[in-house]
Amino acid sequence: MVSLSSSRMFQLLRGHIQPAGHRSRRTRLVTKDGRCNIEFGNIEYSNHVAFLLDFWTTFVEIRWRFVLLLFVAAFTGSWFIFSLLWYWIAKSNGDLSGQNRTDGHVQCIDNVNGLTTAFLYSLETQTTIGYGGRALTGHCAGTVALIIVQSLIGVFINCFMCGVVLAKISLPKKRAKTVTFSNTAVVCLKKGSLCLLIRVANLRKTLLIGSQIYGKLLRTTTTSDGETIILDQVDIDFTVDAGKDNLFFVCPLTLYHVINRSSPFYDLSVDTLPQQDFELVVFLDGTAESTSSFCQVRTSYIPQEIQWGYSFLPIISRTKTGKYHVDFSNFSKSVRVTTPHCVHCFRTDTDQRNHNNHSRGNHNHQQKLGIDNPGFQVIDIHDSVDVTKM
Repeated sequence: MVSLSSSRMFQLLRGHIQPAGHRSRRTRLVTKDGRCNIEFGNIEYSNHVAFLLDFWTTFVEIRWRFVLLLFVAAFTGSWFIFSLLWYWIAKSNGDLSGQNRTDGHVQCIDNVNGLTTAFLYSLETQTTIGYGGRALTGHCAGTVALIIVQSLIGVFINCFMCGVVLAKISLPKKRAKTVTFSNTAVVCLKKGSLCLLIRVANLRKTLLIGSQIYGKLLRTTTTSDGETIILDQVDIDFTVDAGKDNLFFVCPLTLYHVINRSSPFYDLSVDTLPQQDFELVVFLDGTAESTSSFCQVRTSYIPQEIQWGYSFLPIISRTKTGKYHVDFSNFSKSVRVTTPHCVHCFRTDTDQRNHNNHSRGNHNHQQKLGIDNPGFQVIDIHDSVDVTKM
């Protein structure tokens, strides 16, 4: 009895749990957070030099760990290089400890007796600390020229590194982190049409000015000539009730794409959707109100992330105090609704209803060609009157 129950339980678990080797792992071009999953290979050496020529963009786009490493290396490296120059000047002039100094010896730098004190003097000079223990005497022209060069290079390093840090902090894609899309897309009826719906929300109270919404369908197609095109792009039009340009993006919006004859989803159905191999990339462009910087937010959906026959739950309500409340706990949640099996079924049912209504109207029109007038009174005339006599 126990062995029978154990075997039955194992069969049930095996039926519900899919083996790891058979799980479908579809690769994305664009991840859910908007990063592009692509790599470049066999790039020529001359193209690598182009990255060095465009050094500012290269420094801004590298990771923070490399920026911090560059920050430390730039300052410590410049301090050490100039400390070697100060040490060389002091040694050439005989200012180091242990060197034979003659009577009346004039030092170029006070209190620079070795490499350590030369490094400290270089650091104090470039950072304008100036403790006062080490200083130029003004008797050597080379030291005056060197301190001018080090001061100019120090200012340049300060400006450059501060610019890189500020540019990375204020990157527009950081603003894009506060714009989120729903985890899934849904297909349901909207205003008498079968539509694909996606929800997007701005997590900040500052607006995105001039927002535009559009999509790209990425799939592998084969032309009539037999050529296979990988990542073929097809335009997908998204809109909201207020249009698709210059959106008032103050609360979460529901984007919808009407599935009609011109839509690439026209031949899909609830059964064939999971077997499709495509990627829907959605873009939202806008200008940040606070920084006036242009940013782009993007995400992608694969067929397994599109729910046919579902609709998003409402998330906007009005409180007793008169404020509008957005409940983000239901942002990506959906509920099952009545939806046609496919677009063709929906159009067939719609055409059939229109045909029946049209036939019923024609039949009523043939039975009664006049219009009822309740105010008209019928009078019977018993005597014939000859209206031709005067």
